[in-house]
Amino acid sequence: MPILNRIAEFHDEITAWRRDLHQHPEVLFDVHRTAGIVAEKLRAFGVDEIVTGLGRTGVVGIINGKTNNSGKTVGLRADMDALTVTEKTGAAYASTIPGKMHACGHDGHTAMLLGAAKYLAETRNFDGRVALIFQPAEEGGGGGKVMIEDGLVEKFDIAEVYGMHNWPGMPVGHFGIRHGGIMAATDRFYITITGQGGHAARPQQTVDPIIVAAQMVTALQTIVSRNLDPLESAVLSVTMIEAGEADNVISQTAKITGTVRTLDGAVQDFIEARLNEIVPQFAQSFGASAEIRYARGYPVTVNSPAEADFAADVASEIAGAERVDRNVPPSMGGEDFSFMLNERPGAYIFLGNGNTSELHTDTYDFNDDAIPVGTSYWVRLAETALKAG
Repeated sequence: MPILNRIAEFHDEITAWRRDLHQHPEVLFDVHRTAGIVAEKLRAFGVDEIVTGLGRTGVVGIINGKTNNSGKTVGLRADMDALTVTEKTGAAYASTIPGKMHACGHDGHTAMLLGAAKYLAETRNFDGRVALIFQPAEEGGGGGKVMIEDGLVEKFDIAEVYGMHNWPGMPVGHFGIRHGGIMAATDRFYITITGQGGHAARPQQTVDPIIVAAQMVTALQTIVSRNLDPLESAVLSVTMIEAGEADNVISQTAKITGTVRTLDGAVQDFIEARLNEIVPQFAQSFGASAEIRYARGYPVTVNSPAEADFAADVASEIAGAERVDRNVPPSMGGEDFSFMLNERPGAYIFLGNGNTSELHTDTYDFNDDAIPVGTSYWVRLAETALKAG
């Protein structure tokens, strides 16, 4: 099944929505304009039920099929928020908000799900209900978790939930998916090393926390390289070191901050445990002390096998089997759709964005050529999951 003709007919309309959203980016939960536009369009499409303010500024629209013999509700999710990045694309529709831009394509995600909403509200060729989930604060705010805590799956009795993200480097018209972990857990660690400060000309009278920090950075790398099975995936990156205020003073303290990315809960537990063991003991060997705080962020985004296969089958109908990678390499980036997948079975799929700049860069832009492909995927997924008759 190729791109749906009706979707192709309003490709330009969806593109116009997307570019308007691109010009007016909003971040975290402060997506009031975007959420307002979403709710307004859902009303215009004749969506049966519209709930605003879920997860603070999230929007959920319910479309009833021609029948509801199945009693089943399938959730389709798009994220709405932008990033605090200054845009340098030079596009005619570039951001009008200084310091903010849609550098991850959530404008495209929102527009494609709105396109699917328009089509599904017109045709209703399914048995059951479709829940259109427009989520705020994916970029670090955990909006998916907040919507779950607000009762998203219980209020709408969602049985399965599906997500999609554009993927630069993957050709337009292609999809990628896999069983199990497809996006990583995103944890952070904060280490404070306390030594004995003093005059920089008399280092022998001090316990230099900068020396401890410099050595500790190397030691932390051994957790992945020497403690973890090489067949397991993990990243431990030190991203900040802070110490000192003057060039002739050895500081009393030094701070190390970093991130841990894992695709398996057991590996995540192991790295956290090793950090808690290594950090204080290593500092003590230099005569210093160290405290570590390990903060868990988004969990692993885990595709359930049956739903991942189903999503791949639907994508194959749209794009052709040869354009669907069913074992796409996972990403060590994070995604708070993971909170929804922890509550209900479902799948997260990558949609080709072509040879564009990478996500989260100031020259990135969502590829409007992907709109008919992604929108058709949403429509066909809903109609197939809730097959009429």
